Amino acid sequence: MADGHITIGGDVSATYGSDDPGFFDYTDYGYSALRMFRVSVTALVKANDHVAVLGNVETENFSTIRPYALYVRIRPWTTRDIDIQAGRIPPTFGAFARRTYVSDNPLIGFPLAYQYLSTLRPDALPASAEELVLKKGTGWRVRYSVGSPAVEHGVPLASALRWDTGVQAHASFLNGRALSVTASVTNGTISNPLFKDDNGGKQVAGRLEWRPTPGLQIGTSVARGEFVSDAAASAAAAIAPRPIAATPFTQAAWGGDIEYSREYFLMRAETILSRWRVPFAAEPARTDPLDALATFVEGRYKITPGLFAAARIDYLGFGSIASAFGTTPWDAPVTRVEAGGGYSIVRNLLLKVSYQHNSRDGGRLPAHENLVATQVVFWF
Repeated sequence: MADGHITIGGDVSATYGSDDPGFFDYTDYGYSALRMFRVSVTALVKANDHVAVLGNVETENFSTIRPYALYVRIRPWTTRDIDIQAGRIPPTFGAFARRTYVSDNPLIGFPLAYQYLSTLRPDALPASAEELVLKKGTGWRVRYSVGSPAVEHGVPLASALRWDTGVQAHASFLNGRALSVTASVTNGTISNPLFKDDNGGKQVAGRLEWRPTPGLQIGTSVARGEFVSDAAASAAAAIAPRPIAATPFTQAAWGGDIEYSREYFLMRAETILSRWRVPFAAEPARTDPLDALATFVEGRYKITPGLFAAARIDYLGFGSIASAFGTTPWDAPVTRVEAGGGYSIVRNLLLKVSYQHNSRDGGRLPAHENLVATQVVFWF
């Protein structure tokens, strides 16, 4: 529209799948990824060759309309691939978080690292290691004795459904822009992106991408930010029998990813290692790191121009912590295998089906689930 100064696009997806009593597919917006109606509209307003404003609004299951993205992009030079973005910006960390559009996901479910809810919360804290371990596998609905008394969900390793708020710079170099560098300063952390900060800290993140040959992309990401809210940290300090150890209550993460495509085949793999530090009010000298490791491998093969098959193998594990119950993982490890496929009815109307097998080692909810789902996707 307006001689190319305004571009509007969007997608609509309807997903219906099995009931999920184990809450394996619940997201940080409180919905199951296998039972979701989602509408997304994106707009770009280009003032000139140097300045543009981009925005995106979404709604899931006819609930509140949320501003997914809204930022200004400034390109100081038209002959160089360098830009600065400010506002509610795309995530810097990881590969999957920037391709969450349903038309780009070969399956219906999300990778565990970007969707599965751990038992950690930034606004409520376990008083001891024992209280944390007792909550294993209940990340969809967890309550702790310190901080907010509300029953709420925990956080994933990295949120794929909420973008960051802050400033980001990006630049590409070498012939064909084979090397890309991105850095950002934002509110919250990768597991809990915030529009308004709740602790006065900032997250610093960076990403490096290298494309040595056509079809091959290798990336690595790092991030570190303040995780625990000021209110929760103050509540822990107020009831601690002695001063809490002077340790920053942060989330630090590293990620590595690779993508390779050739002819009809596409392969992607990604690994994320996250480390949180939270205060234990009953044991104020304790500074045990809470580690988590997630990795997945997925592939897609085009059988015909309109038909493809896809599969993903996924694992999410948690580091060990010592408590009165012995040395055990602080949350219940999860594995997932998902397989399915899709058929393009027309170019921009896609039908997908998938089957999931989920397994959780611990917790009070079902340890195994087999789930099926179908999804219709339309985009323009």
